[in-house]
Amino acid sequence: MNKFKDFMTRRRYSPRTIEVYTSLVGSYLSVLKSRNPDDLTDEDIGRYITKFYVQAGHSRSYQNQVVNALKLFYRAEYNRDIGQVVSLRPKREHKLPNVLSQKEVQAILSAFTNSKHKTIFYLIYSGGLRISEVTSLKLIDIDSKRGVIRIRDSKGAKDREVPLSQKALEQLRLYYKDYKPSDYLFEGQFGGHYSSRSIQVLFRKALKVCGIKKKATVHTLRHSYATHLLENGTDLRIIQELLGHKSSKTTEIYTHVSRQTKQRIPNPLDQLKL
Repeated sequence: MNKFKDFMTRRRYSPRTIEVYTSLVGSYLSVLKSRNPDDLTDEDIGRYITKFYVQAGHSRSYQNQVVNALKLFYRAEYNRDIGQVVSLRPKREHKLPNVLSQKEVQAILSAFTNSKHKTIFYLIYSGGLRISEVTSLKLIDIDSKRGVIRIRDSKGAKDREVPLSQKALEQLRLYYKDYKPSDYLFEGQFGGHYSSRSIQVLFRKALKVCGIKKKATVHTLRHSYATHLLENGTDLRIIQELLGHKSSKTTEIYTHVSRQTKQRIPNPLDQLKL
């Protein structure tokens, strides 16, 4: 396992990815007990995934994460590519993301009274940020003079910049007066960065307060940001850059959920002289 950790560290995987992959591989090894992992065939590994992840009811995305961890482990430890004989991944889903309306986002943001909580969600929505990105922000990442936020070592080990909204900047200044963070922009109670889990809990409470019944998570704010940009006429290529998507195909999903795009399609019923 140490060799595996060293491999990920050397390849500059994020601390969060190293933590998750180490945990997933640790679970795998605990099931194997004294058996040598290199003795297992693709069929054996497939049965493991079926039993502990498919039949256990875990999501497709979680299964993919397990496969990613095991493939990397076998490559690092045994220089072996698994999943060549038997496919270990689930069939790809084509689900549209859930999106909140701008009025719903406004209600959610207005529900927060604590300046730290309000600032966190202002930044998530105004920059289309992932939870891990907002918790990793440091004071030096806010460039108020240029009006941008620097996102460092994001998904795919990429840096990017997103616009800093004027309202978010005003809220940031109020928050700074109250909390005066020293390193991370949002610090935890006992130091380090703020907890991702706490942000998720806060969002669920806000949904309840606002009476919003839609299935939504903090990540829904990122989907909503992209969709609202598209509906307001922002070019898809710009949205791709703001979100940090490697492929334009990933960003194109928002064309399928854009309300205005659908409203511009003439309905054949409306063309009948009834």
